[in-house]
Amino acid sequence: MFGIGMPELLVILVIILIIFGAGKLPEIGGAIGKGIKNFKKANRETEDIDVTPDSKKIEPK
Repeated sequence: MFGIGMPELLVILVIILIIFGAGKLPEIGGAIGKGIKNFKKANRETEDIDVTPDSKKIEPK
């Protein structure tokens, strides 16, 4: 898949460790996990938005 092997993944991991530090990696992983979870949840939900027009007119004051 994309020609990425184990050596390339290790280099990417080392670069990420240098940029963010070991303390931030769990926070980043958790944020990515929550984002994916919310994305999947939003895709599964049906649209509950009612777009039918109201028969009442709102008059400006």
